This record gives sequence, C-alpha cells and structure tokens, in this order.
Amino acid sequence: MSAAKRIRTLVVDDHHVVRLGLRGIQEIDRKIEIIGDVATAAEALMAVEKKRPDVILLDVRLPDRSGLEICREIKTIRPDAKVLVLTSYADDNWALAAMDAGADGYLLKENDAHKIIEAIHSVMNGGASFDPTITRALVERVRNGGPKNPLGELSELELRVLAQVADGKTDKEAAQVLDLQPKTVRNYLDRTFKKLGVNTRTQATLVYIRNRSQV
Repeated sequence: MSAAKRIRTLVVDDHHVVRLGLRGIQEIDRKIEIIGDVATAAEALMAVEKKRPDVILLDVRLPDRSGLEICREIKTIRPDAKVLVLTSYADDNWALAAMDAGADGYLLKENDAHKIIEAIHSVMNGGASFDPTITRALVERVRNGGPKNPLGELSELELRVLAQVADGKTDKEAAQVLDLQPKTVRNYLDRTFKKLGVNTRTQATLVYIRNRSQV
C-alpha cells in the first residue's frame, strides 16, 4: 500500500516509553503510518499544522497545557482531523469533557495495540470509539439519576440507526445491518441529530451512551 493511502497518525504524549510503544502499531497494521511523536502541547500544534495528520492520539495531561484545550484547537486548525484521546484516566467526567472538546473517541492506555488500531479505523470511517470501562461508568451515572431521556424522542428505527452509529459503523455498514439504503440511513440520522440537538456523530454517540440504559 502506498504511503499516500495510509492513515497518517500523530502521537502526543509526554512519556517517551508510551510514544515508543505506540509507534509499534504501524508494524502491526501497514495501513497506519506514525508520522511523528511529540511530548508537549506546543509541539503538537506545530506538528498538526505542518504534518497535517489524519488522526491524533492525544494524552489529556501534557506538561505545558491540558490535552483537552489542545483538542479544541486542533479541531479549529484541522476540523477533519480525528482526535482519539488515549489516557490512563478511567473517569467518566474526563470522558465527557473530552467529548465536549470535540474528541472522536476516548480509550485507556491499558488497551492492547489491536484495540487502538481498531479505534483508529473506527474514527477514520466516521464512527466514534469509547472504552468499555468508560461506557459502563456513563451508564451507571445515568442509572443514578439524571434529566429526561432525550432518546425517548426518537422513533424505533431512528434509535436502531443511532445504535449502529454508536457502535462505530459508517452509513453504509449500518444500512447493511438494518437492510436499508445508505441514503435512508443518512436521512434518519439527520432527523436524529435535530431531535437530540447535536451536530456530529460523536455527540450523538455520547447522548446514546449516556441514556441507552433507560430506553
């Protein structure tokens, strides 16, 4: 596969050993190319502008600034770039903050290389990737009390489409599962976005994770 077709990935983490380990994923999956690894927020922003990565693996804690602040700036500089937060903090508050900052996924560093590779492909295909540990925490948080469930506004088919999106599937993949046309899936998804008051698949996925236990 030519380099031009590979997923250009930037690693942002202040631990050298972590950066070195993440470089190894390109040896497992040749569709991924690690185009650089940096240790600070300042270096990250420079690399995003200069190297134009497709995916950024981003730690939430950096020595000079918060990774979540950087996530917002990256999304301003490169709206099409995918940001996958990779952290050791299994905290639903951090996950919610990351999603609010525009992150496309939230994974714990304890995951193996294959899970990280899977997450990279998921966000590149328009999906979102959330660590199962965080998903369980968000579900438990909703069970302990919260506002009216916004998923109650969705039709049965809109809810089924959203469930496929939350699972990381593209419109085409969701259409195959639901025996629909991709355009039909897109139409249902557009109506779902309006009902939930969101603009992106990641935001819709977060609403689904927060509230699906009450459906």
